[in-house]
Amino acid sequence: MAQAPMSGVTDGAFRLMLLKYGRPDVFWTEFISVAALNSPKGRKYCLDTLKFNLKEKPIVAQIFGGEPAQFEKAAKEIAKMGFDGIDINMGCPDRDIEKQGAGSMLIKNPELAKEIIRATKRGAGNIPVSVKTRIGYNKNEISTWIKTILQENVAVLTVHFRTKKEMYSGRAHWELAKEIIGLRDKYAPKTLILGNGDVKSLAEAHKLIKETGLDGVMIGRSLLGDPWFFTGKSPTIPERLNAVVEHSKLYKGEHFDTLKKHFHAYVKNFVGAKELREQLMKSKNIKGVKKIIQDFLKNMV
Repeated sequence: MAQAPMSGVTDGAFRLMLLKYGRPDVFWTEFISVAALNSPKGRKYCLDTLKFNLKEKPIVAQIFGGEPAQFEKAAKEIAKMGFDGIDINMGCPDRDIEKQGAGSMLIKNPELAKEIIRATKRGAGNIPVSVKTRIGYNKNEISTWIKTILQENVAVLTVHFRTKKEMYSGRAHWELAKEIIGLRDKYAPKTLILGNGDVKSLAEAHKLIKETGLDGVMIGRSLLGDPWFFTGKSPTIPERLNAVVEHSKLYKGEHFDTLKKHFHAYVKNFVGAKELREQLMKSKNIKGVKKIIQDFLKNMV
């Protein structure tokens, strides 16, 4: 089981919550731009994003971009940081990412995608290189696009079972997993295949692995507000609310507004949740969050 990289979400604080309450088999960082890592202007942000706790190992650094030379240079540096793998994002549908010729735009440019994989491998040395992508751009392109990636013999291929056009809407097409497994067996028998998209529980993840023959499942949005996901545990309301306080403390007063996106995930599906969320969204600091939670717990019936 792997934790999906999610921009603006899977930062160090988020991963430390998983580390304590239910770690995945493999962690992933948020993605960083290879161009930014190699530039004076964006370098500090990228290096901060790539910081990790040794207890998180194995951990994979995810990168994106559109220039092979930048990938090779970035991979050399990342390999020296102690990461266990380097993952290339070839599936992000964000317009700003696509404007750089990166993310899901690479589905439209398979020759460049191949150059990027090869450049990353050169830079990574002995560190495994993997790819995360989608089943196609506007339609199912498994027979061409996925085949192209597999022929580059990446260590791991993670497939979000939607097209770029579908973004995150509709149902993920898990029925296509067996076709991808068949292509893997034919073109890259040693490549591990992970599936991604809409998995709501640990039990569902295990069921999908059994039914499809996938090597594993990558979990994304279902981890929000649920650091217990990989244990299969259903936390009590007090446990969830105390986790909000603990999560907030991990920011140590920095980037407080980043924490607020997690309030909606932790605080839901119980009486008074809406009102509590509204109070938390108005909070100014960690001390305020703690008091609001403590007051709510005292008054719980």
